[in-house]
Amino acid sequence: MLLRHARKKAGLTQEELGEKLGKYKTYVSKYESGERRLDLIEFIEVSEVLEIEPSDIFSEIRKADYGDF
Repeated sequence: MLLRHARKKAGLTQEELGEKLGKYKTYVSKYESGERRLDLIEFIEVSEVLEIEPSDIFSEIRKADYGDF
């Protein structure tokens, strides 16, 4: 959900973000819906394209009560 919010804040559609990442829209759709998880390298690549600091997302995750994820 946090990455979806960051994408929308950046003014990008799933398709546009996928293109910037060299991936299909379904790649973005699947991790945004929770169907797929990103590994660390993928997460950093997405963060770079969205021009956000990975540590900012980590901070938001720590603030939320996600339990064991």
